[in-house]
Amino acid sequence: MSITDTRTVGSIVGGQAREDGQRVESRNPANLEEVVCEAVLGGAGTFVDACRAARAAQREWAAVPAPVRGNAIKEIGRLVEENKETLARLVTREIGKPHPESLGEVQEIVDTCDFFVSEGRRLYGMTVPSEMPDKQLFTFRNPVGVAAIVTAGNFPVAVPSWYIVPALLCGNAVVWKPAEYAPGLSDALARLFIAGGLPDGVLNVVQCDGPTAFEGLEQALEERLVDKVGFTGSSPVGARIGELCGRHVQSPCLELGGKNPLVVMPDADLDLAVEGSLFSGFGTAGQRCTSLGTAIVHRSLHDEFVGRLSRAVEEAPIGDPFADVLYGPMIHERFQERFLGWLGLIEGHHSVSGSSATGRITSDNPRAGFVGDPDAGLFCHPTIVDGVRAEDAIYATETFGPIIGVAEFDDLDEALALANGHGYGLSAAIYTNDPKSVFRFRSGVSAGMLSVNNSTSGAEAHLPFGGNGRSGNGSRQSGVWVLDQFTRWQAMNWDYAGKLQKAQMDVAELSGDPGFRLDRS
Repeated sequence: MSITDTRTVGSIVGGQAREDGQRVESRNPANLEEVVCEAVLGGAGTFVDACRAARAAQREWAAVPAPVRGNAIKEIGRLVEENKETLARLVTREIGKPHPESLGEVQEIVDTCDFFVSEGRRLYGMTVPSEMPDKQLFTFRNPVGVAAIVTAGNFPVAVPSWYIVPALLCGNAVVWKPAEYAPGLSDALARLFIAGGLPDGVLNVVQCDGPTAFEGLEQALEERLVDKVGFTGSSPVGARIGELCGRHVQSPCLELGGKNPLVVMPDADLDLAVEGSLFSGFGTAGQRCTSLGTAIVHRSLHDEFVGRLSRAVEEAPIGDPFADVLYGPMIHERFQERFLGWLGLIEGHHSVSGSSATGRITSDNPRAGFVGDPDAGLFCHPTIVDGVRAEDAIYATETFGPIIGVAEFDDLDEALALANGHGYGLSAAIYTNDPKSVFRFRSGVSAGMLSVNNSTSGAEAHLPFGGNGRSGNGSRQSGVWVLDQFTRWQAMNWDYAGKLQKAQMDVAELSGDPGFRLDRS
C-alpha cells in the first residue's frame, strides 16, 4: 500500500468511503503551489452515522480477548514502522514540520503501539478481601463503549495515536475527527490502522470542520451514541466541549493549550538554558501546546541570557522544512493570521529581538540566511519579547507561533507566581543545579509536566501527558494512566455462604463471635 497515491480523501464510516460533501484542497504550507490532496468534508449527519457504525461494531470488538486486540496493535505498529519515512515525508509536506521532527512524530506512534501491546495482557483487576466470611470481592476494567476523538493538526499523527491506540486496546470503537487542514495524513494513518486487522466500524474517520463536528457530537450525545469524548485543541473550544459533555453527565479527556514557563535560576548552565529555550520556543515554529511561553530569568542573568538567545535565534536557519532548519512554515493560513494578530500584544515597554523584522517573511520583509523561497509559503520571523510583566496581555495569552516572552525575577517565590499566574498548567521547565530549587519548584508549579534542565516540549509514550487549569481537566494520556480514560471500573461481590450476608450490618455481630474477636490484651 502506498500512502501517497490517494489524491482525494473522504470519511470512512463502517469500513466504507464517504465522498459526498464539500471539496477542499490541502496545500503544502511551505509551497502553496503544491496540492497535497483533495478532501471531501462531510456534514453533521456523517459524524452521527459514524457513531452509529461504531456502536454497532463495539460489542463484538470488546468480546475479542484483550491480548488478541493487542496483537492488532502490534501489527499496526509494524505497519507504521515500515512506512515511517513515507509517512514522515507526508507530515512535512502537509503541515510543514521539519523532516527530523516528522520522523520523531511517526516514531511516537510506534512507541505507543509497542507500549500498549503488552497492556493487552495487563488490563488487571484486583481480588479484594471481604469483611464477611465465604465471600470474595473483585474489580474489573470494562471498555467505555464508543469514543469520539477530536484532534488538532500540529501533531497530526502522534497525538491521535495517544487516544486511538489505548481506546482500541481497551475494547472501544472510535470515531475520529482529525484536523480538516491535514486530511491526507489522517486518511493515511487510518488506512494503516485498518490494514492492521481492525474490523469494519471499529475505527471510523470523519473529515469535517470544527463547527460541523460539534453539531454532530451534540446530536450523537443526545442519541446516546457516544460514551467518551477526547479532545486536543484550544482552551476555549475545550471549555465548550466540557460544557456539552457535562450536560450528559460525561467527563471528557481534555488536552488543551499552554503558556509554558521556563525558569532560569542564578546557578543555571546558561548555554544549556539558551539551547533549551531555542528548541522550546521555536521548534515546530512555536506551534506546540508545550511550546515555551515565557522565559522567567533571574535578574542577575537576564541581560546575558537575552543577548545569547537573541544571537542564537538570529543565526538559526529557517525555511524549507526538508532542509536543516530550526523551523519551517506556519501550518495553515489561519495560524499565520492569528500569529500576526498576536504581534499586536507587544506594548511600548517591551523590547523586541531575535530578528531584524517581525511578521511574515517575504522578499519585501526578508530574513538573512533564509533557506528557500520566502514568498512560496507561510513563513514568519522569530520574535523575542523582553520586559514581560504579569499585567501584560501577552503574559496570559497562548501565542501559537514563533514568539516567546522574557520576564525577570529576584527569588523563587516570584518565579513561581509568574509561572502560575496566567492559569495555564500544562508544561514547565527549570534550569538549576540546586536540588532544593528543583523540589520547591516541583511542589509549587501548577503544571502537569515538569522538566529539569530540559525543554518544555517532549513526551515519552510511557509517561502521563496532560495539564491542569486552563490546560486541561486533569485527565491524562499515555502510559498506564490513560487506561482510566477508556475503561470503567466494575466491582463484583460473590457470596457463597448460602445465606444473605449484609455488609456493615452483620459485621457487628461477627465482631461479637469469639471466633472473630480480636485479642485486645
